[in-house]
Amino acid sequence: MASNAENHLVTEKIGVVGAGIVGLAVARELATARGAEVTVLEKEGRVGAHQTGHNSGVVHAGIYYPPGSLKARLCREGVALLKEYCAAHALPYEEVGKLVVATSGAERPRLAALAERARANGVPGIAELDALALREIEPHAVGVAAVHSPHTAICDFPAVARRLALDVAELGGSVRLAHPVRALRERAGKVEVVAGRRRFAFDRLVVCAGLGTDAVARMAGAGGDVRIVPFRGEYYALRGTARDLVRGLIYPVPDPRYPFLGVHLTRRIDGGVLVGPNAVLAMAYEGYRWSNFGNVRQILGWPGTLRMARAHWRTGLKEVYGSLVKDAFVMAARRYVPELGPADLQRAPGGVRAQAVARDGGLVDDFVVDVRGKVVLVRNAPSPAATSSLAIARHIAGIVPALVR
Repeated sequence: MASNAENHLVTEKIGVVGAGIVGLAVARELATARGAEVTVLEKEGRVGAHQTGHNSGVVHAGIYYPPGSLKARLCREGVALLKEYCAAHALPYEEVGKLVVATSGAERPRLAALAERARANGVPGIAELDALALREIEPHAVGVAAVHSPHTAICDFPAVARRLALDVAELGGSVRLAHPVRALRERAGKVEVVAGRRRFAFDRLVVCAGLGTDAVARMAGAGGDVRIVPFRGEYYALRGTARDLVRGLIYPVPDPRYPFLGVHLTRRIDGGVLVGPNAVLAMAYEGYRWSNFGNVRQILGWPGTLRMARAHWRTGLKEVYGSLVKDAFVMAARRYVPELGPADLQRAPGGVRAQAVARDGGLVDDFVVDVRGKVVLVRNAPSPAATSSLAIARHIAGIVPALVR
């Protein structure tokens, strides 16, 4: 005969802070794999309001990331899961392919190393092309050589986030919008959270707060040696028939001396083509405009911010110049598609990237997840976090301690 303890199953109550694509994927995974009762707390009035909703829409194949890193593994796992998920829910997903283009002989060694890294990460179909072959794929592009990733895709990440929110509800959970987290503490074996005008008690709490990570981490008493530093990414979009000059994705060869990729051309799922982004240090965590200085004290008060700025000040000045002068964007785009001119580019909405910066000024490259008591904190989830979101969710579900029954 089963004991009373065996007959009495306790349902875990797990809170998730943040209704971006990562937070919603985590909530869905915990509800599916653990049967937990999950509540997602989101300060905005809609899901995917920040990084998810200001995303270029690229499903990264795993070309750039160091073999063996969490990014490399979760990106490759995430691509497969995301493709399957989009197919299951009739969400748009298109393998338009990516060209990483070398514009000079000096870039060839780095391009070859990139191809080798991509193969080490298991990226399928990687091909090294000469100047003629690259034009067969992108007839209006120029370069001396390229690496082609034919299975790099585009999708609609906000639509994925909305579908994940429906999944959470269908699994018995809830997504509570307009519920900013105001306080939290661990007490009597629970994590008590004040969000909006309500108080919640959870067995575990997972924080996927993106740009708001530091604020929630402080509430949890988790300072640590990294902080979020926001970088605004600004875009232009191609007008009219200029969009026909780009079939898929055209990217530069990454320069390891600089922290960001640089301007590239990105076809979107709606048929538009973006040019960008740059990477300008923002003075607010939601600093979508130059005029927003709402968090300047916190951002500049972190020692890592000034150390980073000293190390990359030349790049920083170049990025600011590109932000203020349209011709800088045009020149960057023309390196790859010479037919483009100033009249072909118009301003488009940008976004803000939550980038973790260490105390010594180093930009944290890999995904970082910390555990503090009953609170799990996603401290760094930059690109390719959207691509990797379903795999990140599985990874985190393996970290969240199970409730002792």
